[in-house]
Amino acid sequence: MTTPPTTAMVMAAGLGKRMRPLTETRPKALIEVAGKALIDYVLDPLVAAGVQRIVVNVHAHADQLEAHVKRRKDAEVLVSDERARLLETGGGVKKARPLLGEGPIWVANSDYIWIDEGEAPLDILARTWDPARMDACVIVVPKARTQGFDTPGDFFQAEDGTLTHRGASAEAPLHCFGIQIMNPAAVFADPRDAFSLFDFWYAATQTKRMYGIQPGGFWMQVGDPAARDAAEARLKAG
Repeated sequence: MTTPPTTAMVMAAGLGKRMRPLTETRPKALIEVAGKALIDYVLDPLVAAGVQRIVVNVHAHADQLEAHVKRRKDAEVLVSDERARLLETGGGVKKARPLLGEGPIWVANSDYIWIDEGEAPLDILARTWDPARMDACVIVVPKARTQGFDTPGDFFQAEDGTLTHRGASAEAPLHCFGIQIMNPAAVFADPRDAFSLFDFWYAATQTKRMYGIQPGGFWMQVGDPAARDAAEARLKAG
């Protein structure tokens, strides 16, 4: 049985343009939904899954976010400073390499909320992770069990669990949530400073080393004020 990683990277350095005007005075990751900061909806499950070190990248309103995450006492929290320049998701992981180490890591966006149904999704992800077969294993969810997305879906999934991006297809049945376990070696080796993790994902689909899991529950992306209000209503309704 493969031991899951205990280090995570949480992506929180975005400008939050779609969340304006709420992000004019605070980072998107600190927007509250039902009285709780967005980033804590991801940090709490990571800690529950056994993560001991969490690296958070910061940019807009960085001082506020740094102060918030440093208050946590349930894990070692480190900050990767991107105040000077936005590096996108892949570049953010690459810059944080000295803090992350060389082994597999969790990577999670900071604008997702989900309502569990059955086993904790991150426990399923940890149990499924197999570095011998996978470069990445990511959470994917059928579109009917999501809200807040404005895309036509991301992936198709084969019976063996491998994922294929929709490419030129009009739509795909699964939305991808940016919560994954990955081997970051290819990201660290990329010569660029700023780039998207999508490039890494796409390469992994071509070699059949991109896998997905479909946990139960209801999954929400919180990208703008309307999505924030919808997520809060869903949580309050249970």
